[in-house]
Amino acid sequence: MSRRVTATLLATTLLMAGLVGCSSDAPETESAPAPATPPPAASATPTPQVPAGTAPETAFAVGVRQLKLNRDGRALPVTLWYPAAGKAGGAAKRSATAAQGRFPVVMFSHGLTGHPDDYAPLLTRWVAAGFVVAAPIFPHTSRGSDGKLVDVLNQPADVSYALTQVLNLDAKAGDGLRGRLATDRVAAAGHSAGGVTTIGLFTGARDERLDAGVVFAGTAVGVGTAFAGAAAPQLFVHGELDEVVDYAAGKAVYDKVPWPKALLSLPKGDHGRGLLGDVKTLRVVSDTSIDFLRWSLYGDAAAKERLSTGAERGDLATFDDHL
Repeated sequence: MSRRVTATLLATTLLMAGLVGCSSDAPETESAPAPATPPPAASATPTPQVPAGTAPETAFAVGVRQLKLNRDGRALPVTLWYPAAGKAGGAAKRSATAAQGRFPVVMFSHGLTGHPDDYAPLLTRWVAAGFVVAAPIFPHTSRGSDGKLVDVLNQPADVSYALTQVLNLDAKAGDGLRGRLATDRVAAAGHSAGGVTTIGLFTGARDERLDAGVVFAGTAVGVGTAFAGAAAPQLFVHGELDEVVDYAAGKAVYDKVPWPKALLSLPKGDHGRGLLGDVKTLRVVSDTSIDFLRWSLYGDAAAKERLSTGAERGDLATFDDHL
């Protein structure tokens, strides 16, 4: 495993220690800031919000650009990957012309001491399948920051702010993504501390614009499991040999999700392998998450039908399907 991944694992361990006094269902008010947005009343609608449709059948080239955002003094540079015109395959091309069409948006949150580029092998596959991916660099938990770990609890509000700015590009005169964003089809995803951030966006800091979530090696420490708002399908991905966030802890959060959900378990997966390491496992994780996003954001029923058989190929994973 690389030094970068090892550093992420060590930092995540510190997060667990830093939040040890927190309840599994709510943040401890004396030691951590409360989520910025109060939870709305739970919806009585048990079905996903996105209508039926069809996802793109051909792959796209990948473009990449940067957004310089700032939320009340919190610098939030955002890496923005998007489907681009031209031949699919190869490295992401900076400031490439966007492909024709309207594409759902996925907000991705990195882990502790992480950076969006660490996840490019996974995220660019999402983009090639027809999604725009926006990944903020958080001010206190990214690589090279001051490492204020409890600031993870402020990150759901950072993601919501960044999402607003990204969606505004769809109507911004002269912007390369004008008219290219499906602003009503949005998901949140994240790994480790970014998984905590993502869970928070569906619990105490519920962002009702989100139609789906993908949680990699996440836990509810500090953000709780009081899932709220309209039904939003969730995909959890967790290594059974995770040495940082125990598999049982991740599954306990998954069990609390009241909406359509699925759990991709990796019997030989640790905290990072499959996202940042093993090629075969990465293929299963990326293919499964892409079909989940195709279904939950494009409404593609065929993608949903592929999920179970695709996830369990090669004995690399098991799939608990409640979608």
